[in-house]
Amino acid sequence: MKPGVTASKDRVAEVMKAVKDLTLKRVMIGIPEEESARPDDAEASNALIGYVQETGCPERNIPARPFLVPGVQSVTEDAIKRLASAGKKALEGDAQATEIALNSIGLNASGAVKDKMDVGPFKPLADATLEARIRRGGGSEVGATEELERRKGGLPPSTDLAQPLIDTGNLQNSITYVIRDTRTRRDGSS
Repeated sequence: MKPGVTASKDRVAEVMKAVKDLTLKRVMIGIPEEESARPDDAEASNALIGYVQETGCPERNIPARPFLVPGVQSVTEDAIKRLASAGKKALEGDAQATEIALNSIGLNASGAVKDKMDVGPFKPLADATLEARIRRGGGSEVGATEELERRKGGLPPSTDLAQPLIDTGNLQNSITYVIRDTRTRRDGSS
């Protein structure tokens, strides 16, 4: 070898693997059905409750209170920047960059969804729902009681004291993310 010339390792395989990993994986935000059971043994899972809250259920007088899609949309620009950075690193053969970026995007997006559940804006709860929260007791009883008193005093319905999507915190705590390889089906087979 000539002086000043160093041998370089052929990194094509590393680069191709890193790029393939980046293009074949998806970050999914929400409530995975397989992990959505509620601790109170309720018939409805958190996944079902989340879907009904997101889309509404007119036959049960439940208005749509979208939180998942708007929460994820609020961080889309940041996710694109993180993916672009991971793509550059993948082209350099950095296989870990993909996992780091996807986990970072998942954490950021699931946090944004949880924040959206806190701040809304959402249609206020019906009096009957507030009364049910009071009967059931627990952490949301105080806010529900105060909100009903405000309404009886002639003030308009509000979400300040009784948050529509936060009752026990169980639904909000179930929001997470998973990274799925598009080459593998949900049952684990290819």
